[in-house]
Amino acid sequence: MVIWSAPAKADLRSIHDFIAADSRHYARKVVQDLIDKTDILDRLPRVGRVVPELGDDNIRELLPFSYRVIYEIKSEVVVVLAVVHKRRELQPEILGR
Repeated sequence: MVIWSAPAKADLRSIHDFIAADSRHYARKVVQDLIDKTDILDRLPRVGRVVPELGDDNIRELLPFSYRVIYEIKSEVVVVLAVVHKRRELQPEILGR
C-alpha cells in the first residue's frame, strides 16, 4: 500500500498552485502524473534509487519530470515523504528528520 504523508500532499498542492498560475490544465496533469508514478511502489517498492544524501536503503526516490518523489519503505507500506524539485537542496527537515 502506498500512503501519502501530509507534507507530501502539501508539496503536491504547492506544485499545483505554482503551475496553475500559467495553466490549470497542465497543473492537474503534472500532479496526477506524479501520483500515478507512485502506483508501481505497491508492487516494486525498491524500484527507486537510494536517496544519495541519506544513504538509507529504505529511503528511496523516483525521478519523474523535474521532481524527486522521496519515499520510505516500512514493512508492508510505502510512505511518500516529500516531492521536491530537483534543483532544490534536500534538507533533513523536508523529510521530517
